[in-house]
Amino acid sequence: MNLKQLEAFARVAEGRSFSKAAKDLFLTQPTVSAHIAALEKELNVRLFVRNTKEVSLSEDGALLYKYAKQMVELQKKIEECFDSGKGEKKHGITIAASTIPAQYLLPGVLMRFNERYPEEQIKIVETDSSKVILQIIDHMADVGFTGTVLEKKHCKYIPFYKDQLVIITPNTEKYRRLKEERAGDITWLKDEHVIMREEGSGTRKEAEAQLKVAGVKMSELDIIASIENQETIKKSVRQGMGVSVLSRLAANDEVSSGDLLTFPIPESDEGRDINLVYNKNAQMSRSAERFIKVVKEEYGLE
Repeated sequence: MNLKQLEAFARVAEGRSFSKAAKDLFLTQPTVSAHIAALEKELNVRLFVRNTKEVSLSEDGALLYKYAKQMVELQKKIEECFDSGKGEKKHGITIAASTIPAQYLLPGVLMRFNERYPEEQIKIVETDSSKVILQIIDHMADVGFTGTVLEKKHCKYIPFYKDQLVIITPNTEKYRRLKEERAGDITWLKDEHVIMREEGSGTRKEAEAQLKVAGVKMSELDIIASIENQETIKKSVRQGMGVSVLSRLAANDEVSSGDLLTFPIPESDEGRDINLVYNKNAQMSRSAERFIKVVKEEYGLE
């Protein structure tokens, strides 16, 4: 096997498409297919499971990807080390982020990073918090942003932002009266239809923990829907479908416009940590090092 074959394999794995990998690598699709076929023949395994819409990694393919990604990244690092003074060259960084940091915290960081390093290319993968960590462990992303900490020995977590959760409701007379008459008491939540974020979401896990401290168990709630997209959740709440628990960041615009009301969760602390995470056992590229430095500077960690 050679690096060209491994690079083609990694691109197909990341884009789940032979044609996209060929386009990214400036190769023909038959060439990419030949690289993959050569790897499969040499290793005597099947690397991809193919269907009519896309390709996905087989179990053996997922194992190979962990090593292929490291080798491709090491090749890039060698190239970066020796290409100074040889003209501008585009580098890249893959960032996996859960919903809240992806939509409300990353834009400012990305703008600052682009201003300082305009030659860098950035790929953002938005997914839930648990999958962010898996992407870091499996070397599918260089840097991650997550509200969940999983005890994985490969991961280094750097908390950089406090995210406060709130209960959101429609701005109606009923909830305005609740806000005035039952401040500090959220037991009324047990009598409401509740919309929650999806399983695996850091927001949902933290909401469960904070509500329990405030005397409200998840088993006592009438959860009528679990929704991944928080914009859909906010729209559903505005229309009276139910109430929800979301990040204050996510609700700021709707609160300012008067569409939603927010209720603090009693006994909750100043908020959950949003963490920058990376694989401390992986060889970090110069691009990733630069990005982490910008995040630390932006949030006063250095």
